[in-house]
Amino acid sequence: MEGDCLSCMKYLMFLFNFFIFLGGACLLGLGIWVIVDPTGFREIVAANPLLFTGAYIMLAMGALLFLLGFLGCCGAIRENKCLLLFFFMFILLIFLAELSAAILAFIFRENLTREFFTKELKKHYQRNNDTDVFSATWNSVMITFACCGVNGPEDFEAIPHLPYSALEKATATPEACCQRELQSREGMFVNKEACLSGNERFQNRQGCYTVILNSFETYVYLAGALAIGVLAIELFAMIFAMCLFRGIQ
Repeated sequence: MEGDCLSCMKYLMFLFNFFIFLGGACLLGLGIWVIVDPTGFREIVAANPLLFTGAYIMLAMGALLFLLGFLGCCGAIRENKCLLLFFFMFILLIFLAELSAAILAFIFRENLTREFFTKELKKHYQRNNDTDVFSATWNSVMITFACCGVNGPEDFEAIPHLPYSALEKATATPEACCQRELQSREGMFVNKEACLSGNERFQNRQGCYTVILNSFETYVYLAGALAIGVLAIELFAMIFAMCLFRGIQ
């Protein structure tokens, strides 16, 4: 009976580690895609140090989970106590780090309000000054998502004009809010002159806050469910690893 329980734990351990292995592979692939994707995310990530760091943390976590899933599978099948102990300690560290990150994200969610982004935009945005990291990031976001400002073009009325284009003096709308045939920096303008002259027909009028929220609303819940699932799998994997470690003679 004891041998049957040990065998059952061994295969359950293998199963949970296989899921961790697949999760690590998915996270690794997602991190690589965010960094090398040519449709605009690469520019946004590169321009924002926080996102840039986050993308590489995602890569590191994916690689680590990929490796640990592989080690856990090997430790379970071969019944190697050293591999099982190594696996348990690292999964515990990752579990605690992910739990801490989730708690911090919940605590600081108040900072991600419409009012916060509007205030920051009006304070730091410098229109077409792409040497400024904040402005370059916002321009990339507006071009990629075909949106304008946080709430709409009215967000730019209080922002002073820079002498980059004589056309921009006629309207508060920056060049990044003009409609393009392809939503990237390389995309051709539909009618740049009319847009910068104040013709709303050639401007993106919807605010980025609503557009991005609608775009990612489904994925936020999916990401939350996935995170809970990953934490549960890691917890069970640790339990089975310790039980298997204690059961091996």
